[in-house]
Parts: sequence; structure tokens; C-alpha cells
Amino acid sequence: MNNFTFKLVCQCGSTDARVGEFHTPHGVVHTPRFMPVGTLANVKTVTPAQLKDCKAEMILANTYHLHLQPGEDIVAEAGGLHKFMHWDGPILTDSGGFQVFSLSEIRSISEEGVQFRSPRDGNTINLTPEKSIQIQNQLGADVIMAFDECAPYPATYEAVKLAGQRTTRWLERCIKAHDRKDDQALFGIIQGGVFLDLRQQSARELIELDLPGYAIGGVSVGEPPELIEKIVKATTPLLPADKPRYLMGVGTYKEMAQAVAAGIDLFDCVIPTRFARHSVALVRGERWNLKNQKFKRDFTPIDRECDCYACQNFSRAYISHLVRSQEILGYTLLSIHNITELIRFTQQMRQAIMENCFVEKFGHYLVEDSSANTPTSGHL
Repeated sequence: MNNFTFKLVCQCGSTDARVGEFHTPHGVVHTPRFMPVGTLANVKTVTPAQLKDCKAEMILANTYHLHLQPGEDIVAEAGGLHKFMHWDGPILTDSGGFQVFSLSEIRSISEEGVQFRSPRDGNTINLTPEKSIQIQNQLGADVIMAFDECAPYPATYEAVKLAGQRTTRWLERCIKAHDRKDDQALFGIIQGGVFLDLRQQSARELIELDLPGYAIGGVSVGEPPELIEKIVKATTPLLPADKPRYLMGVGTYKEMAQAVAAGIDLFDCVIPTRFARHSVALVRGERWNLKNQKFKRDFTPIDRECDCYACQNFSRAYISHLVRSQEILGYTLLSIHNITELIRFTQQMRQAIMENCFVEKFGHYLVEDSSANTPTSGHL
């Protein structure tokens, strides 16, 4: 696993926030860092060149969706995800577990795996830990995720316990099935719902398997934000300090700041592009709907201090016109701005940790009654 190393650069003197460098075969990820979601091997409405301009370093794609369309065989034939989508930076693929378990009406779970009907053609698909890893091996991302059972919220203690135990057993099968250990890092996913003792048990079992990185999963599935914070604060310190820590499906300002304070390194969320497709710009913790009347004759940039392509070249009035007309360019410009905004937020936290002023600059996000949590969390 020499192709994957995590270097701890420095740590906050007042919290567990940290600055790191995650080295992969396709480049370095400077943490803490927000990762844009590119479910179907594309970040919606944005080109790879534009992603680079947004300062994106690592992006996501999804095993489940790519298995359904176009199929992992086609991606492999193209030379893998990097060549297929013309992205030369690091890529992470989700295992498909969350998507499959969200299909509660058309799937059944057993010890073997999950059987479900394809939403595309109705065919029966069996997704097992081995199959998920086989698909991800063919896709060729730098980081691949273990196939896990994501318990819903709310769920009983016993149901969450059984899901966590199965997640560990499935991880052991994922490790055995993984054929590309030299150029693909397999991350395990800590489960346990809102029950802290189950989180501790899951973390303990997965750490024993000595993986190159760990994720906290099963959050942002309907539970209130204060429970997410509680889970992250209790679970993160249990994870190895010399390996990257990834909080799945979270991308709000407050949640990211709280998670960074707990020692999390990586985040992903669909917020920037999903909001853009609903004509919403993220501006320093606020949500602005560019369809609102007040923007029709506002000829200033979305954010005067933002250096993204959208803010440097176009006015609120122009983007308002585009989204009112349902022109794709409007969604592209808002996506560029929103992605830049969330990546910049994590870059600013990184800089503050290095300057030992993280609490001074981001402490207002850490208090309980902060209003900074305007956007809504979400998974792929």
C-alpha cells in the first residue's frame, strides 16, 4: 500500500482539527477537503476542466449507478474511470450500499448480499460484497468503499446491531475479493446508527482489519443534525490518526466545521450541484434563489469576493435570466460557484488550522444554536 499514504501536517491546539496530505496514485488530496459528487462519472453540468478551476482534487463516482449504466465492462474497456471521464485526479467510488438500501420497496437483504430489481429494466440484480468489489476493481478508482448495510433512521437497537455485525462480515469478504490492493485503497465504513456503543464496536472491529482508510457512514439518513454531531464527535477519535477519515454524505458549513473539529479529513455531498439545478447559490452560509425578483436587475456578481469563473464574468441578473429560461448554462455557472464555495470553505479551515486560529475563525459553527447550517445534507 505504499501508493497510499497519509501525512499529518499539523494539528489544532484547541480541538482535534488537523491538516493532512493524502497521497494517491493520481495525486495528493490536501485535507480537510470537500469532494464533489460525480455519480455517473460526471459532476452534473460541469466539465473536468471546470472542476480543476474550482480547485477540486478528489471526486466521487458511484458503483451502483455505473453498474446499471453504462456497465463496468464498458468503463474498463475505455481504460478505467480516469480515462473514460477524462479526469486525471484522484477518484473515490461508493460501494452502492446506500443506494441499494434506499430501494426498500424493491430489494431483499440476506447474508449473501442484496437482491433487487433494476429501476431501469426490472431485471433482478444480486449485489454481494464480492460483486461490489469486482465492479469497483473494473472501474479503477483510487479509493473504493466496502459494501455495507446502512440501517435506516429510525431503527431499533437490535436492527442496527445486526446491520453493524453484517457490515463487519461483509468487509472481511470485500478484503478477500479485492484484487487491486497496490493501486486501489479499500476503505471500511463504520456503522452503528445513533447508538454510540454500536459505533464503538463497529470501529473496533474494522480497525483490527488494518485498512488504509476509514469512513463514518449511516449519517445524514434522516436523523437531526445534533445527533450527527454526537456520532461524529464520539466516533472520530476512535479511528487511527495516521489514516484518512471520511464522513460520508455531509456537506453543510456547520456539519463540516464540527466534523473537522473532531478530526475528519474528507467530505462529500450532492449539495452544490443539486442546489444549482434548483437555481440556488450558496453564499457564505446563505441560500439565494436566483429566480427571486430582486435579482432580475442586480448586475453585481453572485459574490464580489469569489474568484470562481461565474462570479468573475457574470452578474446575478444574467444568471437569474438563464435559470428563469431553464438554460443549462445557468445551472453550470451556479454549480461552478457552489462547488468553489464549499471547497474554499474547507481550504479556509485548513489554513486556519495551520495558523492556529481555527476556533477563532470557525468557533461560531461549533456552538449549538448556530444558524450556519442552512443547506440540507444529502447522499448521492
